[in-house]
Amino acid sequence: MTEQQHPITPSPELVEKWASESPIQANDENWSYELYIAHHAARWGADEELEACCEWLCAVERWKSVVDNLRAARRPKPPSLKEQALLAIDTAVADDRLSAVVADVIRRALEALTND
Repeated sequence: MTEQQHPITPSPELVEKWASESPIQANDENWSYELYIAHHAARWGADEELEACCEWLCAVERWKSVVDNLRAARRPKPPSLKEQALLAIDTAVADDRLSAVVADVIRRALEALTND
């Protein structure tokens, strides 16, 4: 999976905008470092806010069941390898890079492998 899997991740364009607005100018050598820091800072802040909200909800007895649903909705699990493969097949068919007949064979084989 890519770095974009987390729901709170600034786009490369936004990080580039921030870098260009900075009094210290970015350069190609530091760009990946800055992008890494920006992604992790945004994630950390979002995760801290989510946990604070969850703690607040847990303080109200009747809302405790909502917390698991909130976490699941805001931090979904990444798609499984099977789900990624099926999406890749569907994309390839939609882009006319794979025939529907071949795609069906691959789907059936994938289902057979994952049902064991």
